[in-house]
Amino acid sequence: MKTKTILSWNVNGLRAVLKKGFLDQLGELKPDILGIQETKLQEEQLPEEVKEPEGYKTAWNYAEKKGYSGTGVFFKEEPSEIRTVFDEEVLSNEGRIIEIRYPEFTLFNIYFPNGQMNEVRLKFKLNFYDRILEHFNSLRNKGEKLIITGDINTAHKEIDLANPKSNEDRSGFLPIEREWMDKFISNGYIDTFRMFNEKPHNYTWWTYRMGARARNIGWRIDYFFISDDLKDNIVDSYILPDILGSDHCPIGLKIKI
Repeated sequence: MKTKTILSWNVNGLRAVLKKGFLDQLGELKPDILGIQETKLQEEQLPEEVKEPEGYKTAWNYAEKKGYSGTGVFFKEEPSEIRTVFDEEVLSNEGRIIEIRYPEFTLFNIYFPNGQMNEVRLKFKLNFYDRILEHFNSLRNKGEKLIITGDINTAHKEIDLANPKSNEDRSGFLPIEREWMDKFISNGYIDTFRMFNEKPHNYTWWTYRMGARARNIGWRIDYFFISDDLKDNIVDSYILPDILGSDHCPIGLKIKI
């Protein structure tokens, strides 16, 4: 068995983070796989230097709307399958999902919707949640082991954000969103970070306003989940809050395969 390192990072604009040392950070961290979210570009805007950086190949999924959403995956080992189009339209038209398949596991890199804009987007987010869980479970029923990472856009419990009381009426911490997280976990998925760290004040996103990051007034909305049949393979799950360049920080998973 070998230990693989998988990272996930909402970069909040790939072209912006490239100017802040993204490729240097990739070279220093040397993950086996890196999933990024919110790339905010179209295929014709993809910079040449990230198409195949040294040691990696890549896969991309672009939103139909320009400057919006989008996901990418950097990988050292070629997967047997890369999928970005799904039967459900809600899962396909905003560039939110890249599914890559290896013999030992299937990895999902996902930028889950944000529901804060209005009631329509909240309904879209909840529908996305339900449809993607159905897809996960359909693969599990076929015997696949799953790793699910990305920006889920919901803090699960009060420990997962600095100010739970003042945010309980805000999308990202609504009871109905948190109930879906409970449902997700009850379906046999594990929040890997909490396997290793039950302490408060561990966050992955901070607003740019009011010096929130310096004061660590944040939310934990980026996750690595696994299907429970991979639990014994997990070596570590962690947050990298000192890596700058986005309003999110990277998160990591070490898995023995």
